[in-house]
Amino acid sequence: MASLQSVVQRLKLKYNKSYTAPWVHLEKLRAIQEDAAERIPLPKDVRTQTVVAGGVDAEWVHPHEATKEKVLMYLHGGAYVMGSCNTHRPLAAQIARACGMRALLLEYRLAPEHPYPAAIHDSVAAYRWLLYNGVHPDDLVIAGDSAGGGLALATLLSLRDSGEPMPAAAVCITPWADLTGAGESVKTRAKADPCLWPDHFSFAGHYAGAHDRCDPLLSPLYADLAGLPPLLIQAAGDHILLSDSTGLAQRAKDAGVAVTLEVWQGMWHAFHLHAPQLPEARSAIEAIGSFVRRQLQTRGLGARACL
Repeated sequence: MASLQSVVQRLKLKYNKSYTAPWVHLEKLRAIQEDAAERIPLPKDVRTQTVVAGGVDAEWVHPHEATKEKVLMYLHGGAYVMGSCNTHRPLAAQIARACGMRALLLEYRLAPEHPYPAAIHDSVAAYRWLLYNGVHPDDLVIAGDSAGGGLALATLLSLRDSGEPMPAAAVCITPWADLTGAGESVKTRAKADPCLWPDHFSFAGHYAGAHDRCDPLLSPLYADLAGLPPLLIQAAGDHILLSDSTGLAQRAKDAGVAVTLEVWQGMWHAFHLHAPQLPEARSAIEAIGSFVRRQLQTRGLGARACL
């Protein structure tokens, strides 16, 4: 049963939906998102530090009790055209705390100023920077929400194809993994979704440009996922991108990837951002923490067994 807080939050989102519609000017949408972020408090036990990671602006987000050796590389959402360290700092902090590790939050380049494949280049460069600076891949996890979830998968595919070491696991939160907009849920969940319009797929053109949107690095739903590390996919039941998550989970399973799919019924796009108000979001973040801790322990045990 949905919490009272989620009922109230859903009403707020539906009321404000027209203000974040894709026909609103992009600069205004960016300003709205940045302004909203200012009202979400950062946990008091978290400290931050700006850094340049492989040429990419980034920010360390370090909960007080987190270990320094283990790192969550976090890729923010925003349809590849919005979002920043500022908009996703509280969420990265909450997830990092649940996982018991510090987070590297990337300020990857955005479209349309920097279209595909700029975001992937930035993510891969930051990952290589972490390895160069002594972070072991067994102690690394990549995570992201929305477009950041799709970018996390594209990063894994790029690393796999270039023969580089894989992280211990990856987490995709309500991922945008099919830029074609062909998923069944785009139609079947359109009325139920309190956040997104089907017209939001117009943002895909800013990022993809003239490239084929079925390219696996643009739409990982169409990729061969073999060789990827264990995946946690958290989907929302009332979400036009639900098919992205269910399709990804099936393709990962078919490719022999260890995948966990969670569908949070009654929830919406990137509902984790509402964790300060929403018990369902806090529970989902706790589930991420449990998954990540379990995968890091399993990876560590496997490494020690090989010694």
